[in-house]
Amino acid sequence: MKHVLMTGFPGFLATRLLHALMQKYEGSHFVLLVHPSQLELANERIQGLDRIELKIGNITDRSLGLSNEDREQLKEKLTHVFHLAAIYDLAVPQPIAEKVNVEGTKNINQFVLTLLNLERYVYFSTAYVSGNRTGLILETELQKGQQFKNHYEETKYKAEILVQELKDVPYTIIRPGITVGHSESGETSKFDGPYFIMRILDRIRFMPIPYLGKGNVLFNVVPYDYLINATVYLSGTETAKRKTFHLTDPNPHQARELYRLICEELLGKKPTWTISPKLVEAGLSFSFLRKYFGVEKEAVEYFRCPTEYDATDAKKVLEEGGLSCPDFKDYVRNIVMYYKQHRHDKDKKIHII
Repeated sequence: MKHVLMTGFPGFLATRLLHALMQKYEGSHFVLLVHPSQLELANERIQGLDRIELKIGNITDRSLGLSNEDREQLKEKLTHVFHLAAIYDLAVPQPIAEKVNVEGTKNINQFVLTLLNLERYVYFSTAYVSGNRTGLILETELQKGQQFKNHYEETKYKAEILVQELKDVPYTIIRPGITVGHSESGETSKFDGPYFIMRILDRIRFMPIPYLGKGNVLFNVVPYDYLINATVYLSGTETAKRKTFHLTDPNPHQARELYRLICEELLGKKPTWTISPKLVEAGLSFSFLRKYFGVEKEAVEYFRCPTEYDATDAKKVLEEGGLSCPDFKDYVRNIVMYYKQHRHDKDKKIHII
Protein backbone atom coordinates (compact mmCIF):
# COMPACT_ATOMS: atom_id res chain seq x y z
CA MET A 1 0.00 0.00 0.00
CA LYS A 2 1.24 3.48 -0.89
CA HIS A 3 1.20 6.45 1.45
CA VAL A 4 1.10 9.70 -0.52
CA LEU A 5 1.62 13.31 0.59
CA MET A 6 0.48 16.10 -1.73
CA THR A 7 0.82 19.87 -1.52
CA GLY A 8 -1.22 22.34 -3.55
CA PHE A 9 -4.64 20.87 -2.70
CA PRO A 10 -7.42 21.94 -3.25
CA GLY A 11 -5.95 23.61 -6.34
CA PHE A 12 -7.34 22.56 -9.71
CA LEU A 13 -4.43 20.39 -10.89
CA ALA A 14 -3.83 18.90 -7.44
CA THR A 15 -7.50 17.92 -7.20
CA ARG A 16 -7.45 16.23 -10.62
CA LEU A 17 -4.14 14.55 -9.82
CA LEU A 18 -5.52 13.23 -6.53
CA HIS A 19 -8.42 11.50 -8.31
CA ALA A 20 -6.08 10.00 -10.89
CA LEU A 21 -3.67 8.72 -8.23
CA MET A 22 -6.53 7.22 -6.23
CA GLN A 23 -7.43 5.15 -9.28
CA LYS A 24 -3.83 4.06 -9.83
CA TYR A 25 -3.03 3.26 -6.21
CA GLU A 26 -6.22 1.57 -5.03
CA GLY A 27 -6.35 1.06 -1.30
CA SER A 28 -3.59 3.58 -0.64
CA HIS A 29 -3.65 6.41 1.90
CA PHE A 30 -3.43 10.09 0.94
CA VAL A 31 -2.32 12.98 3.14
CA LEU A 32 -3.11 16.44 1.82
CA LEU A 33 -1.13 19.36 3.24
CA VAL A 34 -3.62 22.22 3.14
CA HIS A 35 -3.08 25.90 3.92
CA PRO A 36 -5.49 27.12 6.64
CA SER A 37 -7.10 29.56 4.18
CA GLN A 38 -8.07 26.64 1.93
CA LEU A 39 -9.40 24.25 4.56
CA GLU A 40 -13.11 24.84 3.93
CA LEU A 41 -12.77 24.28 0.18
CA ALA A 42 -10.53 21.26 0.77
CA ASN A 43 -13.16 19.67 3.00
CA GLU A 44 -15.79 20.24 0.31
CA ARG A 45 -13.64 18.57 -2.35
CA ILE A 46 -12.99 15.38 -0.39
CA GLN A 47 -16.63 14.76 0.43
CA GLY A 48 -17.47 11.14 -0.39
CA LEU A 49 -13.82 10.14 -0.78
CA ASP A 50 -12.12 7.55 1.41
CA ARG A 51 -8.50 7.06 2.44
CA ILE A 52 -7.84 10.80 2.62
CA GLU A 53 -6.49 12.78 5.56
CA LEU A 54 -6.27 16.56 5.63
CA LYS A 55 -3.37 18.14 7.50
CA ILE A 56 -3.37 21.89 8.10
CA GLY A 57 0.05 23.16 7.16
CA ASN A 58 2.13 25.81 5.47
CA ILE A 59 5.10 25.08 3.21
CA THR A 60 6.70 28.42 4.12
CA ASP A 61 7.23 27.16 7.69
CA ARG A 62 10.34 25.07 8.28
CA SER A 63 8.19 22.48 10.06
CA LEU A 64 5.56 22.74 7.28
CA GLY A 65 3.15 23.66 10.06
CA LEU A 66 3.06 20.04 11.21
CA SER A 67 3.39 18.80 14.78
CA ASN A 68 6.39 16.70 15.77
CA GLU A 69 4.06 13.73 16.16
CA ASP A 70 2.71 14.15 12.62
CA ARG A 71 6.20 14.47 11.19
CA GLU A 72 7.37 11.30 12.94
CA GLN A 73 4.38 9.32 11.68
CA LEU A 74 4.82 10.57 8.13
CA LYS A 75 8.54 9.88 8.28
CA GLU A 76 7.81 6.19 8.74
CA LYS A 77 4.89 5.81 6.33
CA LEU A 78 5.25 8.06 3.30
CA THR A 79 6.24 6.45 -0.02
CA HIS A 80 5.37 9.29 -2.42
CA VAL A 81 5.45 13.08 -2.24
CA PHE A 82 3.87 15.32 -4.90
CA HIS A 83 4.82 18.98 -4.50
CA LEU A 84 2.48 21.23 -6.50
CA ALA A 85 2.03 24.18 -4.13
CA ALA A 86 3.36 27.40 -5.68
CA ILE A 87 2.45 30.90 -6.78
CA TYR A 88 1.77 30.64 -10.52
CA ASP A 89 0.80 34.27 -11.22
CA LEU A 90 3.03 35.85 -13.90
CA ALA A 91 2.67 39.22 -12.17
CA VAL A 92 3.51 37.96 -8.67
CA PRO A 93 5.71 40.31 -6.58
CA GLN A 94 9.23 39.04 -5.98
CA PRO A 95 9.08 38.66 -2.15
CA ILE A 96 5.95 36.50 -2.29
CA ALA A 97 7.33 34.35 -5.10
CA GLU A 98 10.60 33.83 -3.21
CA LYS A 99 8.84 32.87 0.02
CA VAL A 100 6.41 30.37 -1.50
CA ASN A 101 8.21 29.00 -4.55
CA VAL A 102 11.80 28.93 -3.26
CA GLU A 103 11.62 28.75 0.53
CA GLY A 104 8.54 26.53 0.34
CA THR A 105 10.34 24.04 -1.90
CA LYS A 106 13.43 24.16 0.32
CA ASN A 107 11.26 23.21 3.30
CA ILE A 108 9.60 20.37 1.41
CA ASN A 109 13.03 19.14 0.30
CA GLN A 110 14.29 19.05 3.89
CA PHE A 111 11.22 17.08 4.92
CA VAL A 112 11.67 14.63 2.02
CA LEU A 113 15.24 13.94 3.17
CA THR A 114 13.89 12.58 6.48
CA LEU A 115 11.56 10.01 4.90
CA LEU A 116 12.60 6.40 5.43
CA ASN A 117 10.58 4.65 2.73
CA LEU A 118 10.42 7.20 -0.06
CA GLU A 119 9.84 5.71 -3.52
CA ARG A 120 9.29 8.94 -5.47
CA TYR A 121 9.35 12.70 -4.98
CA VAL A 122 7.52 14.45 -7.83
CA TYR A 123 8.19 18.16 -8.16
CA PHE A 124 6.12 20.40 -10.45
CA SER A 125 8.37 22.93 -12.16
CA THR A 126 7.66 24.66 -15.49
CA ALA A 127 9.18 24.59 -18.96
CA TYR A 128 9.70 28.32 -18.55
CA VAL A 129 12.62 27.91 -16.16
CA SER A 130 14.39 28.47 -19.49
CA GLY A 131 13.70 32.20 -19.00
CA ASN A 132 14.79 34.29 -21.97
CA ARG A 133 16.79 31.52 -23.64
CA THR A 134 16.03 30.98 -27.31
CA GLY A 135 16.38 28.05 -29.68
CA LEU A 136 16.21 24.41 -28.62
CA ILE A 137 15.86 23.75 -24.87
CA LEU A 138 16.73 20.24 -23.69
CA GLU A 139 15.19 18.40 -20.74
CA THR A 140 18.68 17.86 -19.35
CA GLU A 141 19.45 21.60 -19.28
CA LEU A 142 18.76 24.11 -16.53
CA GLN A 143 21.55 26.49 -15.49
CA LYS A 144 22.55 28.29 -18.69
CA GLY A 145 23.00 31.86 -17.46
CA GLN A 146 19.48 32.85 -18.53
CA GLN A 147 17.56 35.93 -17.40
CA PHE A 148 13.83 35.81 -16.68
CA LYS A 149 10.68 37.45 -17.95
CA ASN A 150 9.05 37.59 -14.50
CA HIS A 151 9.50 36.55 -10.86
CA TYR A 152 7.43 33.41 -11.39
CA GLU A 153 9.96 32.00 -13.87
CA GLU A 154 12.95 33.02 -11.78
CA THR A 155 11.71 31.52 -8.52
CA LYS A 156 10.64 28.25 -10.14
CA TYR A 157 14.14 28.08 -11.64
CA LYS A 158 15.73 28.58 -8.23
CA ALA A 159 13.43 25.96 -6.72
CA GLU A 160 14.22 23.40 -9.41
CA ILE A 161 17.93 23.84 -8.75
CA LEU A 162 17.27 22.94 -5.11
CA VAL A 163 15.46 19.74 -6.14
CA GLN A 164 18.15 18.71 -8.62
CA GLU A 165 20.80 19.16 -5.91
CA LEU A 166 19.16 16.55 -3.66
CA LYS A 167 21.43 13.53 -3.34
CA ASP A 168 20.11 9.96 -3.24
CA VAL A 169 16.49 11.15 -3.61
CA PRO A 170 14.36 9.41 -6.28
CA TYR A 171 12.87 12.60 -7.68
CA THR A 172 11.00 13.19 -10.92
CA ILE A 173 10.77 16.79 -12.14
CA ILE A 174 7.79 17.77 -14.26
CA ARG A 175 8.12 20.80 -16.56
CA PRO A 176 4.72 21.53 -18.12
CA GLY A 177 4.16 23.89 -20.99
CA ILE A 178 1.25 26.35 -20.80
CA THR A 179 -1.69 24.29 -19.57
CA VAL A 180 -5.18 24.59 -21.04
CA GLY A 181 -8.45 22.77 -20.43
CA HIS A 182 -9.34 19.11 -20.78
CA SER A 183 -8.88 17.96 -24.36
CA GLU A 184 -12.37 16.42 -24.45
CA SER A 185 -14.57 18.40 -22.05
CA GLY A 186 -12.65 21.69 -22.30
CA GLU A 187 -12.96 22.11 -18.52
CA THR A 188 -10.50 24.45 -16.83
CA SER A 189 -10.31 26.39 -13.58
CA LYS A 190 -8.97 29.74 -14.79
CA PHE A 191 -9.03 31.63 -18.07
CA ASP A 192 -5.34 32.51 -18.29
CA GLY A 193 -2.59 31.68 -20.81
CA PRO A 194 -4.15 31.23 -24.27
CA TYR A 195 -7.51 32.22 -22.84
CA PHE A 196 -6.20 35.78 -22.79
CA ILE A 197 -6.46 35.57 -26.59
CA MET A 198 -10.13 34.71 -26.26
CA ARG A 199 -10.72 37.59 -23.87
CA ILE A 200 -9.12 40.07 -26.29
CA LEU A 201 -11.02 38.66 -29.25
CA ASP A 202 -14.28 38.93 -27.30
CA ARG A 203 -13.68 42.65 -26.85
CA ILE A 204 -12.86 43.36 -30.50
CA ARG A 205 -15.20 40.84 -32.11
CA PHE A 206 -17.08 43.46 -34.16
CA MET A 207 -13.98 44.97 -35.81
CA PRO A 208 -11.51 43.50 -38.33
CA ILE A 209 -9.38 41.10 -36.30
CA PRO A 210 -5.59 41.63 -36.22
CA TYR A 211 -2.80 39.11 -35.69
CA LEU A 212 -0.49 39.94 -32.78
CA GLY A 213 2.71 40.45 -34.74
CA LYS A 214 4.25 37.95 -37.15
CA GLY A 215 3.60 35.12 -34.70
CA ASN A 216 6.27 32.87 -36.19
CA VAL A 217 7.50 31.58 -32.81
CA LEU A 218 6.30 28.27 -31.40
CA PHE A 219 3.62 28.55 -28.71
CA ASN A 220 3.57 25.47 -26.52
CA VAL A 221 0.30 24.42 -24.87
CA VAL A 222 -0.87 21.11 -23.44
CA PRO A 223 -4.29 20.00 -22.16
CA TYR A 224 -4.38 19.25 -18.45
CA ASP A 225 -5.56 15.64 -18.91
CA TYR A 226 -2.30 14.88 -20.73
CA LEU A 227 -0.36 16.54 -17.92
CA ILE A 228 -2.19 14.53 -15.25
CA ASN A 229 -2.00 11.17 -17.03
CA ALA A 230 1.67 11.67 -17.82
CA THR A 231 2.50 12.63 -14.23
CA VAL A 232 0.75 9.56 -12.84
CA TYR A 233 2.65 7.30 -15.21
CA LEU A 234 6.03 8.95 -14.62
CA SER A 235 5.55 8.74 -10.86
CA GLY A 236 5.40 4.97 -11.06
CA THR A 237 8.00 3.98 -13.63
CA GLU A 238 11.61 3.29 -12.72
CA THR A 239 12.89 4.94 -15.91
CA ALA A 240 11.69 8.33 -14.61
CA LYS A 241 13.79 8.35 -11.44
CA ARG A 242 16.13 11.34 -11.06
CA LYS A 243 15.05 12.70 -14.44
CA THR A 244 13.40 15.86 -15.72
CA PHE A 245 10.65 15.82 -18.33
CA HIS A 246 9.21 18.49 -20.59
CA LEU A 247 5.48 17.82 -20.61
CA THR A 248 5.16 20.01 -23.66
CA ASP A 249 3.72 19.48 -27.12
CA PRO A 250 6.33 17.62 -29.23
CA ASN A 251 4.72 19.20 -32.31
CA PRO A 252 3.68 22.71 -31.26
CA HIS A 253 1.98 25.21 -33.52
CA GLN A 254 3.31 28.64 -34.31
CA ALA A 255 1.68 31.40 -32.27
CA ARG A 256 0.07 32.78 -35.45
CA GLU A 257 -1.54 29.43 -36.28
CA LEU A 258 -2.76 28.88 -32.74
CA TYR A 259 -4.22 32.41 -32.69
CA ARG A 260 -5.99 31.79 -36.02
CA LEU A 261 -7.46 28.48 -34.85
CA ILE A 262 -8.85 30.13 -31.72
CA CYS A 263 -10.20 33.10 -33.68
CA GLU A 264 -12.02 30.88 -36.17
CA GLU A 265 -13.60 28.78 -33.42
CA LEU A 266 -14.59 31.75 -31.26
CA LEU A 267 -15.67 34.31 -33.85
CA GLY A 268 -16.12 32.27 -37.02
CA LYS A 269 -13.67 34.45 -38.99
CA LYS A 270 -9.95 34.83 -39.63
CA PRO A 271 -7.63 37.71 -38.69
CA THR A 272 -7.03 40.01 -41.66
CA TRP A 273 -4.25 42.39 -40.56
CA THR A 274 -1.32 42.61 -38.13
CA ILE A 275 -0.66 44.77 -35.08
CA SER A 276 2.73 45.12 -33.40
CA PRO A 277 3.06 43.21 -30.10
CA LYS A 278 5.02 46.20 -28.78
CA LEU A 279 1.98 48.38 -29.37
CA VAL A 280 -0.23 45.87 -27.55
CA GLU A 281 2.24 45.69 -24.68
CA ALA A 282 2.39 49.48 -24.50
CA GLY A 283 -1.39 49.63 -24.30
CA LEU A 284 -1.41 47.06 -21.52
CA SER A 285 0.89 49.29 -19.50
CA PHE A 286 -2.28 51.16 -18.60
CA SER A 287 -4.26 49.54 -15.81
CA PHE A 288 -7.67 50.46 -17.27
CA LEU A 289 -6.82 48.71 -20.55
CA ARG A 290 -5.51 45.60 -18.75
CA LYS A 291 -8.75 45.43 -16.82
CA TYR A 292 -10.89 46.13 -19.90
CA PHE A 293 -9.32 43.29 -21.88
CA GLY A 294 -8.73 41.11 -18.82
CA VAL A 295 -5.11 40.45 -19.81
CA GLU A 296 -1.83 40.59 -17.89
CA LYS A 297 0.91 42.60 -19.62
CA GLU A 298 3.41 39.80 -18.86
CA ALA A 299 1.51 37.37 -21.09
CA VAL A 300 2.46 39.18 -24.32
CA GLU A 301 6.12 38.16 -24.03
CA TYR A 302 5.24 34.48 -24.55
CA PHE A 303 4.01 35.26 -28.07
CA ARG A 304 7.41 36.41 -29.26
CA CYS A 305 10.03 34.26 -27.50
CA PRO A 306 11.60 31.97 -30.16
CA THR A 307 11.97 28.85 -28.05
CA GLU A 308 11.50 25.16 -28.82
CA TYR A 309 11.15 22.69 -25.96
CA ASP A 310 12.62 19.31 -26.76
CA ALA A 311 10.49 16.53 -25.23
CA THR A 312 12.36 13.53 -26.63
CA ASP A 313 12.83 11.76 -23.30
CA ALA A 314 9.26 12.42 -22.15
CA LYS A 315 7.85 11.17 -25.45
CA LYS A 316 9.96 8.02 -25.32
CA VAL A 317 9.08 7.10 -21.73
CA LEU A 318 5.39 7.97 -22.07
CA GLU A 319 5.01 5.92 -25.24
CA GLU A 320 5.90 2.90 -23.10
CA GLY A 321 2.72 3.67 -21.17
CA GLY A 322 0.63 4.31 -24.29
CA LEU A 323 0.49 8.07 -23.71
CA SER A 324 0.98 10.91 -26.17
CA CYS A 325 0.17 14.61 -26.33
CA PRO A 326 -2.88 15.46 -28.50
CA ASP A 327 -2.57 18.05 -31.24
CA PHE A 328 -4.01 21.46 -30.37
CA LYS A 329 -6.02 21.61 -33.59
CA ASP A 330 -7.84 18.44 -32.52
CA TYR A 331 -9.16 19.88 -29.26
CA VAL A 332 -9.27 23.66 -29.80
CA ARG A 333 -13.02 23.43 -30.46
CA ASN A 334 -13.57 21.84 -27.04
CA ILE A 335 -11.65 24.46 -25.05
CA VAL A 336 -13.23 27.36 -26.96
CA MET A 337 -16.71 25.88 -26.43
CA TYR A 338 -16.06 25.65 -22.69
CA TYR A 339 -14.87 29.25 -22.68
CA LYS A 340 -18.05 30.38 -24.47
CA GLN A 341 -20.17 28.61 -21.90
CA HIS A 342 -18.30 29.99 -18.87
CA ARG A 343 -16.79 33.30 -20.03
CA HIS A 344 -18.89 35.30 -17.54
CA ASP A 345 -17.99 33.08 -14.58
CA LYS A 346 -16.21 35.43 -12.15
CA ASP A 347 -14.40 32.55 -10.43
CA LYS A 348 -12.58 31.72 -13.66
CA LYS A 349 -11.34 35.22 -14.35
CA ILE A 350 -7.81 36.29 -13.41
CA HIS A 351 -7.55 39.27 -11.08
CA ILE A 352 -5.90 42.03 -13.10
CA ILE A 353 -4.22 45.03 -11.46
